[in-house]
Formats: sequence, structure tokens, C-alpha cells
Amino acid sequence: MPILAGVIGSPVAHSLSPLIHTIWAHRAGIGGYYVPIEVPAPYDDYARAMDALKTIGFAGVNVTIPHKENALRYSDKSSDLASKVGSANMLTFTDNGSYADNSDVTGFENAMKNAAPDISAKGAGLVLGAGGASRAIIVALQRIGVENIFITNRTHKKAALLAERFGLEAAPWSKRRHAVEGADLVVNTTSLGMDGQPPLDLDGAQLKPGAVVADIVYTPVETPLLKLARDGGNPGVNGLTMLMHQAAPGFRAWFGGEAKVDDGLRAALVGELERRRP
Repeated sequence: MPILAGVIGSPVAHSLSPLIHTIWAHRAGIGGYYVPIEVPAPYDDYARAMDALKTIGFAGVNVTIPHKENALRYSDKSSDLASKVGSANMLTFTDNGSYADNSDVTGFENAMKNAAPDISAKGAGLVLGAGGASRAIIVALQRIGVENIFITNRTHKKAALLAERFGLEAAPWSKRRHAVEGADLVVNTTSLGMDGQPPLDLDGAQLKPGAVVADIVYTPVETPLLKLARDGGNPGVNGLTMLMHQAAPGFRAWFGGEAKVDDGLRAALVGELERRRP
């Protein structure tokens, strides 16, 4: 019987996760299907959909916006990471119920370690944005060993609340250029710079030599922030790299095969993104 898994979200048709899992399954010679499933935002809709997927034999699902908190609420058990972040992007179905985990944390962590092996030696880390993704990024940075982490967001109240939750400091959005220039590690968790969105305006900011720059956006693959890094000779990590690394734990858990993040997989994803461009 083929293995069944998928990704839950709204919207979800744009997701690259089905292609990633299909490539890994083909490489491993594993029979299975990984499908996108659109589920409306309310929790009751999410819970009914999960009950149905369990009944028909799904091994598990990845979870994206707006259901990451729903996934944690629905689960019978959860990992320490999911509980700490306050959301889950993985739900595994077992005979004993459902188990929630957060591979956004480990995926970002692995992507950063591969791009900058000495990342734990970095001094000041700056997180741009205070949405759901930023919580996973902050937990990952703390696990890596980055001690001085600052948060800045267009709505300062959100940044202040997030900083208080994790024992960090919030910097004014109006001072973002200064904050970027003083950081050893910069991570953009906002949608600014994404296709169809305004750019992340840094007004000619200069990065510290050797500062590592990451952007969770992957459309385009090189955002204005990552171009700033490349122009200055700084190491950069794009959203596509993070996406591949966060997908790996789910594939291993549900399909049981090797989930190798390599140039071949990256090329296939870039090709798909190019195919979708208007």
C-alpha cells in the first residue's frame, strides 16, 4: 500500500513541498504520495480534516500558515521544540494518537550550520520581524549558541512582546539600518522582499564584514537583502535552503528514506519556480 502524506495550509497550492518529497521518494524507490490539501483557517475545520486523514491512513502532514498553532492544539503529544515555539509544522499519526513537532527550528539550524560552520561564534544576532516564523528562528539561534539576539518589527509592540517572551531586546524599526550594520547575523522573517511585496528598505545599509545573512523568503531565490550580502561578500542563506532542510525530518518519519539536500534537489526547485513565474 502506498504511503500517504501531505501539506496542510490555506493557501497551499503554491507549496514546493510536494515536489521535494516526490523527488526524495523517487530517489529511494519508495511508493507513496505527498499532496497539498487546502483547509480553511478555523480550528474546527482543521480538526475535522486531521480526523479524516488519520482515518484514511495518512502517515503524517506538514503544516503551514494558518494552521501551525492548530497543529499543536490538535496533537496528543508534542516535542519540547514545538511546545517552546508555540506551534508545529509537522504532525505524525500513530496508533497512540498524533505527535506534533517543529522542524522549522532544526531546518533553519542545519541550513545555517552548513552555510556558516562557525555560526555559534557570532556575537549579535538580529531578527527582522515578529510573526510566527520568528519564534522558530529565535529558538534555533538560541540552540546554536547565539547569545545576543535583538528583534525589530514594523509594529514595535509585537517585537516587544516577543522579546519579553524569550528574554531578548527589541530595537525600533526606525533604527533597523543601524541594527543591521551592527549585527554579526541578520535574519529576515518578514514578507518584505518577496515577489509582489515591497522590498526590505535598508536605505544603503552596510553589513559587517563576515556577517551571515539569512532570508526565509524564496520567491525570488535572491531577495534584495541577500543581494546586499552577495555584493558585500557576506555569506547568505536563502529561503529555499531552509525549506529543503525543514522538509527532511518529515520525509524520514513518514516515508522512511534518505532525505538528501543537494544541488540536484535545489536545481529542480529553482526550475519549478522559474516555470511558475508569469
